[in-house]
Amino acid sequence: MEYRRLGESGLQVPVLSFGAGTFGGRGPLFSAWGNTDAAEARRLVDVCLDAGVTMFDTADVYSDGASETVLGAAIKGRRDQVLVSTKTTLPMGDGPDDAGSSRSRLIRACEDALRRLDTDYIDLFQLHAFDAGTPVQEVLSTLDDLVRAGKVRYVGVSNFAGWQLMKSLAVAERRGYPRYAAHQVYYSLVGRDYEWELMPLGADQGVGAIVWSPLGWGRLTGKIRRGHPIPAGSRLHETADYGPPVDDEHLFDVVDVLEQVAAETGKAIPQVAINWLLQRPTVSSVIIGARNEEQLRQNLGATGWSLTSDQVARLDAASTRTAPYPYFPYYRQDGFARVNPPMGRRAA
Repeated sequence: MEYRRLGESGLQVPVLSFGAGTFGGRGPLFSAWGNTDAAEARRLVDVCLDAGVTMFDTADVYSDGASETVLGAAIKGRRDQVLVSTKTTLPMGDGPDDAGSSRSRLIRACEDALRRLDTDYIDLFQLHAFDAGTPVQEVLSTLDDLVRAGKVRYVGVSNFAGWQLMKSLAVAERRGYPRYAAHQVYYSLVGRDYEWELMPLGADQGVGAIVWSPLGWGRLTGKIRRGHPIPAGSRLHETADYGPPVDDEHLFDVVDVLEQVAAETGKAIPQVAINWLLQRPTVSSVIIGARNEEQLRQNLGATGWSLTSDQVARLDAASTRTAPYPYFPYYRQDGFARVNPPMGRRAA
């Protein structure tokens, strides 16, 4: 398994990490994506560790905390072999302090996560969304306290807009607080919005991308293609409205090329889609999920080989969409904001 630095931090992470969103099976549809129990989770962790996948991502909102609990049980006795990533900020109840990133919420959320995970520290503690109602300095000073207390080692964010991330980094720089090392983002062959602003920002500021939903909310599994609509048993019938929208014709155009490349490489369509992401600038790790060992092993097959430059170019061409202002042609900033693989903040 290849390892990469998480942004500009010193933390080395595997290029594939495991998403524990399917652990627990409790709560509403959006937060309960599976019903993997502790015994099944332990087996999946075994497979991951055998393959070199050592980072496991969860969140307090997944299965109303049950995902963290099951993950904690699955890694018990081998905490020193794994990296644990979790998130907070989204609502965990109806109370006034059950959502957001206030000082009281972050401290309580961290303590609750430590208890559920049955661990003394969290390797990567992330904000699941931007809290516009709490001053950025309050958020960062609280995270600084958690790091200094040894309860958190690195901090990151998820689903931030460019200005929200840049403002946070500026405050951290000015005040000497920990900088966000990671930005957990939606990015796939049918969802390339990340490239327009957040990728150049990540490259310039040394923030590594941890990709969620690399298969486009389940659309790039190979089961959906031109002439073959969503299968009757697919969860997309229930969950499509919760995820990023994708135009059917655009999806079919991308899958047409994925099928061609899969045939050329002898790989499965999901493996090709994930391998494409692993070659993109700023990507530190791609989160893979699985409800069973078979799915997990297939996704693990996305590493250990590389697409050719011609195959990448064809996938790029099929998946490219017109960017919004000020990134679209005539106003587009390609000549000034082009992203190259090395990351690093520009000299002042």
